[in-house]
Amino acid sequence: MRVFVTGASGWIGSATVDELLEAGHEVTGLARSDASAAALQAKGAQVRRGDLDDLASIRAGAEAAEAVIHLANKHDWSNPAASAAAERAAVQTIGDALVGTNRPFLLASGVAGLVQGRPASEDDASPFHGPDSPRGGSENLAFDFVGRGVHSVSLRFAPTVHGTGDHGFIAAIAAVAREKGVSGYPGDGTNRWAAVHRSDAARLVALGLAKAPAGARLHAVAEEGISTRDIAEAIGRAFGLPVASIAPDDVQGHFGWIGTFFGMDLAATSNATRELLGWAPTGPTLIADLDAGAYAGPTNQ
Repeated sequence: MRVFVTGASGWIGSATVDELLEAGHEVTGLARSDASAAALQAKGAQVRRGDLDDLASIRAGAEAAEAVIHLANKHDWSNPAASAAAERAAVQTIGDALVGTNRPFLLASGVAGLVQGRPASEDDASPFHGPDSPRGGSENLAFDFVGRGVHSVSLRFAPTVHGTGDHGFIAAIAAVAREKGVSGYPGDGTNRWAAVHRSDAARLVALGLAKAPAGARLHAVAEEGISTRDIAEAIGRAFGLPVASIAPDDVQGHFGWIGTFFGMDLAATSNATRELLGWAPTGPTLIADLDAGAYAGPTNQ
């Protein structure tokens, strides 16, 4: 199958490209730099130059493909409105290009904010609609295209897709700990984060392309929830730092932008996804990665 992948050189995308190539697919990755293009070509993937704002290139890539996997996101936490707008525009463009084709369209989403007071499940519809909502309401926008002949599938990733070389949320929390000289956790530290290893997440994407029905919500979640106190203690061990509670009123000031997420309860299940796809995570746990020094390298500093 000819598969067009946005975010193909990113943290999840690069591992996904490996899985797709191994499965025998012909992959074209969107690349915004010479380095990204060279990395994709070295793997045996084809390259389409452009970025998330290059809607003409994204549309052409989608039209030429037999399936689209959309993993790119600006992740500009200083301007979330711009990130949401770019995400919505890209999803609209891909959806428009695929109308009436019944081709698979898998897009990255997340478990954050779906429900409160319990772990989120695949049965929970996203409450986010419209351009001003998180991710520009892209999951619901993609599902709007199902009735127009697009095989849309949501890939809901855990808040941490971890592993050696990760520069995402856990790396940001670890960086704050090193800067402050203390590994903190919000309040009593009982709020939890779901987690998945990068290798397991990439394998789920490939399985989702092969097996998921239109309208499916897939949860890339290996661990339902690790307490933020346990995360902070593991970071403290990794860097020889004391561990301390950060009062709720001080969380934003202490952690910066990542404090908004670290203070949330982001537990989620993946029972339905495992049954549907036959997906069984095998990668290291988040705490095992932290204890093994996965966040001690120069890319995480």
